[in-house]
Amino acid sequence: MKVKQMKMSYMERLKKMLENTDGLIFTKDIVAEGIPKSYLSVLVKKGEIERVSQGVYETIDAISDKMYYLQKKKTLLVYSHDTALFLHELSDRDPLTYSVTVPNGYNTKHLKKLGLVVFSVKKEHYDVGLTTMNTPFGRKVVTYNMERTICDMIRSRSKMDVTILTDALKRYFRRKDKNIPRLMEYADIFRVTKLLRNYLEVLL
Repeated sequence: MKVKQMKMSYMERLKKMLENTDGLIFTKDIVAEGIPKSYLSVLVKKGEIERVSQGVYETIDAISDKMYYLQKKKTLLVYSHDTALFLHELSDRDPLTYSVTVPNGYNTKHLKKLGLVVFSVKKEHYDVGLTTMNTPFGRKVVTYNMERTICDMIRSRSKMDVTILTDALKRYFRRKDKNIPRLMEYADIFRVTKLLRNYLEVLL
């Protein structure tokens, strides 16, 4: 009888976690809560959840949020470049592939296999401009702020669609929450000040 009560307790806790995470759960999270992983298998067999990736499960009626669970699995990746522009509403182009930035020394092989466009930066520059934004499904992910993103786009301009950058700059300067001093500060840090001024001379 005690064993049955313990199982019910685990199951109730697991279902409560699913409610609190909008139907998306990670094996590592339930392990951290002391819930045996076997309870995930029980729910899979019952058809209540499904495995969407290694260590990632969703309820059948959950809306899949790939951007969110990718970052939960790979916590050092930061959404950047054109993906960050989209999150900041500086671009209408929903990225078909996500652009991410990681610190130098991070093994990017697995990320590239997942179809991600990966950029590496010096460790001292990795956390410059870090912020959080909501995915289209309302979950928070780590990305770079608008000013850092614009500088990243300029730095990587040979790999990016120039029209996306120019459109983003136009949108940025129409924003009330723009921060020009910060933009110029970051341009100096990432050594794109001259290039940024060239763009601004054309646009403004």
